[in-house]
Amino acid sequence: MKKHPHTFTKFCLLIGLLASSCQKFLDIKSDKSLVVPQSLNDMQALLDDATTMNLRTTPSYGEASADDYFLTPTALAPLGVNSQEVYRWRSIPYRFQNDWSLSYLAIYNANLALDMLKELERTTANAQLWDNVKGSAHFYRAFYELGLLGQHGLAYDSHLSQSDLGIPLRRTSDFNTPSARATVAECYQAILDDLNIAVMLLPALPQHVYRPSKSAGHALLARVHLYMRNYPTALSETEKALYIKSELMDFNNDSDIFSQTAAVPFKPFNKEIIFYTEMFAWLGLQTPTRATITSDLYASYQTNDLRRTLFFLANGSNQRFKGSYTSHASSLFTGLAVDELYLNRAECLAYLDRIPESMEEINNLLKKRWRNTVAYIPLTANSKSEALLKIRMERRKSLLMRGLRWMDIKRQNKEGTEITPSRTIEGVTYTLTPNSPSYALPLPADILEQTGMPQN
Repeated sequence: MKKHPHTFTKFCLLIGLLASSCQKFLDIKSDKSLVVPQSLNDMQALLDDATTMNLRTTPSYGEASADDYFLTPTALAPLGVNSQEVYRWRSIPYRFQNDWSLSYLAIYNANLALDMLKELERTTANAQLWDNVKGSAHFYRAFYELGLLGQHGLAYDSHLSQSDLGIPLRRTSDFNTPSARATVAECYQAILDDLNIAVMLLPALPQHVYRPSKSAGHALLARVHLYMRNYPTALSETEKALYIKSELMDFNNDSDIFSQTAAVPFKPFNKEIIFYTEMFAWLGLQTPTRATITSDLYASYQTNDLRRTLFFLANGSNQRFKGSYTSHASSLFTGLAVDELYLNRAECLAYLDRIPESMEEINNLLKKRWRNTVAYIPLTANSKSEALLKIRMERRKSLLMRGLRWMDIKRQNKEGTEITPSRTIEGVTYTLTPNSPSYALPLPADILEQTGMPQN
């Protein structure tokens, strides 16, 4: 179903976002060999370009900065200066190619499809394809903007986000339109606007999980509202997504698992996946073959918790992560999946003081991860704070290395959790204090030079 990247798109984004001259663009545009989308099928093919829209393209800077892993001196030493400085949580003047360029390439494709769509009338004959193109473009734009905002903006705060800087909101494929940073609040509203359009237009389930769907739209809306700490709406969107797709794998004997002890345990496109993307590990820090999971996190998985078996592989005296839903030993799944929805619903219910329901929800998930020859002892909680503590720990353990931890740290610290990541390198300990401005990661140096936008 996926087609090769459109040369026109790649050149346009390179020129538009990396600021080559107008004349260069005109020279390239005049080359008749370049493909410009004209028909609805062309636009669908543009969005079906998995290399640009799905595969090893989602932001990784946040995951590289999070606290679920560490690097041994042997693993850190061969990495470049930029990667080593990022590991110390220092700002670096990095340049193309990176998370920013790949995410805005996907956003450019979405904008190009939407711009071209304005030239084509929606008719009875083309309505299904027209709706899918439009809904998909709005979804992709929201998905990649949320990923970048989660890295380069501070956590949502109803009092501060009206002035905190987020990312540029590109709403056209015209590279002549200047880029300027919107506020965090403006970014979240734009993302919500896109997703509300997407869920009205997309089919309930996609032809393939590379494509967006109504289920994916509601799941992403749930994630957005959770990041905004709007728990009632996050719960509502979660339930809409689960109404469409709710089946969990049973880690004991599921047909989507090769084997519990396999180096790559999960089969491609397992039944929990709602929308499929992979992380672009441009810094090389958190790649599964290099990163070591922190010992306290690994110890938190009980012996009969099958996540302990399916997620980890011994690496000397340490453990590395092998449990990605990508079915590749070297890449990380960053899409949307049913297990995240169960965790969303449990957390939202706990936050809303519906404690028995929240614990029932988390136990429904964990029983599917527990060795079935051993009696499962349900988690219990007597207070909102206790329920949130347990559920958020299970969220961390279940959604390990999916690109969500960085944003979860920022979100939870806004509520006084006081998570303080630390790393010790050559006898020097580096820490990130809660709600530090450093949680808004720096923008690429070349983008700032070309646009004049302020740095974090």
